[in-house]
Amino acid sequence: MAVYDKRLLKKLERKANLIRRHVVRMTHLAGSGHPGGSLSAVEVIVALYFHILNIDPKKPKWEDRDRFILSKGHGCPAWYAALAERGFFSVKDLDTLRKLGSKLQGHPDMKVCPGVEASTGSEGQGLSMGVGMALAARLDRKLYHTYVMVGDGEMDCGQTWEAAMAASHFHVHNLTAIVDRNMLQLDGPTAQIMSIEPLADKWKAFGWEVEEIDGHNFTEILKALERSKDVKGKPNVIIAHTVKGKGVSFMEGAVGFHGKAPSKEEYEQAMKELGGEP
Repeated sequence: MAVYDKRLLKKLERKANLIRRHVVRMTHLAGSGHPGGSLSAVEVIVALYFHILNIDPKKPKWEDRDRFILSKGHGCPAWYAALAERGFFSVKDLDTLRKLGSKLQGHPDMKVCPGVEASTGSEGQGLSMGVGMALAARLDRKLYHTYVMVGDGEMDCGQTWEAAMAASHFHVHNLTAIVDRNMLQLDGPTAQIMSIEPLADKWKAFGWEVEEIDGHNFTEILKALERSKDVKGKPNVIIAHTVKGKGVSFMEGAVGFHGKAPSKEEYEQAMKELGGEP
């Protein structure tokens, strides 16, 4: 196991807590949104945006930037919060989530939101776009890496597996998929709606390099993300085992918070647990 500077890990942990507070506040103010799947993805998004990705917020269209696609577009509150804290736009804009005219819509829109590489939300499409971006880097002789976060509910979608097959066929080694394996989707547990196990074996059968990690452990996340850039000849997938609603006691593992905003009382309790001001 790689050893990381304690100061880096503490910095990332503090940032993750801040992002969680943003998610709770944003969805509460909007009166709608998807806090559960946003909270499960926080550590991976924080690791990417505050340590891994080669990006420049002042030049969001820089040709050599790394690409990140949030295929599970409903989890965008966590992504918006990271983009704001990274400097792509003002943190004050976070309070406009889902409001008319806002750049921060309920699903990300690449035409209006700085830092958003792809408009997503229709499940199963993000990995296909990621394959295209990774192949474009090869054709253009660019060194950027493409990362795609998919939800475990998206494993129901045939297009996801078509993209997985294409990435393997074309040996797209500059592509990393990250599965947010929080075990829940819109209507209940993934195991009951459409079992996707054995998930790791499925990816291996499609020709991918596979690693399973604790998706809330920064040491494991950083190690897996850095390792994925060194794999040659095949694409990489990181299965990140997470908890839906992570960090807020009454949201953790609660399918009801897949698409429900916290009430005033729930908001105040959540912010108290996260150490923030209501």
